[in-house]
Amino acid sequence: MFPLTEENKHVAQLLLSTGTCPRCIFRFCGVDFHAPYKLPYKELLNELQKFLDTEKDELILEVMNPPPKKIRLQELEDSIDNLSQNGEGRISLSQDGSIASKNSNLNVCNVCLGILQEFCEKDFVKKVCQKVEASGFEFTSLVFSVSFPPQLSVREHAAWLLVKQEMGKQSLSLGRDDIVQLKEAYKWITHPLFSEELGVPIDGKSLFEVSVVFAHPETVEDCHFLAAICPDCFKPAKNKQSVFTRMAVMKALNKIKEEDFLKQFPCPPNSPKAVCTVLEIECAHGAVFVAGRYNKYSRNLPQTPWIIDGERKLESSVEELISDHLLAVFKAESFNFSSSGREDVDVRTLGNGRPFAIELVNPHRVHFTSQEIKELQQKINNSSNKIQVRDLQLVTREAIGHMKEGEEEKTKTYSALIWTDKAIQKKDIEFLNDIKDLKIDQKTPLRVLHRRPLAVRARVIHSMETQYVDEHHFRLRLKTQAGTYIKEFVHGDFGRTKPNIGSLMNVTADILELDVESVDVDWPPALDD
Repeated sequence: MFPLTEENKHVAQLLLSTGTCPRCIFRFCGVDFHAPYKLPYKELLNELQKFLDTEKDELILEVMNPPPKKIRLQELEDSIDNLSQNGEGRISLSQDGSIASKNSNLNVCNVCLGILQEFCEKDFVKKVCQKVEASGFEFTSLVFSVSFPPQLSVREHAAWLLVKQEMGKQSLSLGRDDIVQLKEAYKWITHPLFSEELGVPIDGKSLFEVSVVFAHPETVEDCHFLAAICPDCFKPAKNKQSVFTRMAVMKALNKIKEEDFLKQFPCPPNSPKAVCTVLEIECAHGAVFVAGRYNKYSRNLPQTPWIIDGERKLESSVEELISDHLLAVFKAESFNFSSSGREDVDVRTLGNGRPFAIELVNPHRVHFTSQEIKELQQKINNSSNKIQVRDLQLVTREAIGHMKEGEEEKTKTYSALIWTDKAIQKKDIEFLNDIKDLKIDQKTPLRVLHRRPLAVRARVIHSMETQYVDEHHFRLRLKTQAGTYIKEFVHGDFGRTKPNIGSLMNVTADILELDVESVDVDWPPALDD
């Protein structure tokens, strides 16, 4: 059943005669059900002409601004490849979306600039899907996004003013919200086609996104008058190639008076000199997160790459020993490493390890069985004797919050080998065993002042346990609030940590070895090995 009524006939005739495509005519007539938009373009045009009871030849004579006869659409593959190389191949598409010769005629819509013509037909969708399938991503659903040239809003505004004026003559009204949005109509048509071609559902919550960006050579020509009338709406931005963004154009259109607009822009809009081109097709997958716990057995291994003034100090790091394997298996572009606290390069992490999480950016492979993750963990552990990983698992972004909460709120247990300048006996250190919940103030240590803000942090030493070694050495086991600087608690950092082991014992003390024995954060969940 044809969606237009006798009431729409005058508006439809007017729009068609000025160069507007059938689908845009439906939009301006408020057709908000999907089926009519999905018909092939050629069929739509024939149905519309039958409805208007006008022969095709007669319609062409009535066009006020006849569109150019030869408009070439850049071949989809070339338009993408040209972003990196200067390919020159071009093709034209006929109105039903099939590949045609360079001499074929194409009446480009004066409102959508071809978006609702060949760019939502099956042939175009197939070309996009070929790009998607060649991208190498794993996906079970997708979200589809499009970006249109900003002057489409200007042209739609002009057409709206025209239709509103004509309907006013019949004592009818047409608000801007009564027009079906171009993007909505485009998705009504293309979503089922993409879903059918790729065999997966379109899901707004999918982590896999396919985005198509359209451009048009006449954007500046169509929009420049807005910048002259509403200069405040068009401010250069560092990350934008043009001031004429969709948001800026919409802001200006909301601001400009109708009479000023009509003086500056043709109403109805002129037929364009060219059709839209595809600037880029991008596939991207949202980040996935892997978590676990690591043990560090080396006293010559930083947690993250140690680079000073552009020069690398040590060849590897905990981060790289783990992440390099994950990057390769997940086929990700990059990663972000985080953990519950960090240890110094010369500190070991023992016990059940330190919780960590890795964000894998734009991964091409995302589906793994628990057995495959277990094998990946074993591969990491076999690759180095400096670290070991346990409880490796896929987690959600939200779950990482549990690890970060533990950085300040939980407790950590350490073991330190301490040297004193004065000779000591066992009885000289036994009093430390009786100290409970000792409150200390730590000014930001000198060694981290280059990367941490200057502040005084209150911390708690929950308990201490001593073990005498000889007259200048003893071992100290401490349970502390997370975030305590242990080395500074031992030697005092030139009085920046008060009290400290040196001041409590009235000696000069220093730390020779430090091990993290436990990080009391119950995350990620322990797995059965």
